[in-house]
Amino acid sequence: MLITVAHFDFPWEAQLARARLESEGIEAWVADEHTVGMQWLYCNALGGVRVQVDAEDLHLARTILGEDRSADVEAQAGSTPMICPCCGSSRTRYRAVGRRLAFLVFLGIDFPLFPVRHSVECDDCGARSRLYR
Repeated sequence: MLITVAHFDFPWEAQLARARLESEGIEAWVADEHTVGMQWLYCNALGGVRVQVDAEDLHLARTILGEDRSADVEAQAGSTPMICPCCGSSRTRYRAVGRRLAFLVFLGIDFPLFPVRHSVECDDCGARSRLYR
């Protein structure tokens, strides 16, 4: 008997989760992938694109999909973190500024007038600095 272990909005996200589970030796299937691909408006009605596993593998599959592997990806890619200009900390993250306002203006006049800017926010001191690219 197959049990749904995760729901996704896009088929490619479900395929990545399936590949992750199969790399750990858990057989997994993707359900409703083609239906959502052809009629994307049905996504919420169907519960999204579902990744399903056997009932005996459910707990292990949830554990595997719940792991945060971002540190492994960053170590393999060799990325360097942004440094906060105020305190020098490397505990920073990207943040989009103006997204909510741009969305509300788009809803009001059907045209986005306010661009979304990107900034870097420091987790240690809370400072925000504009990201120039």
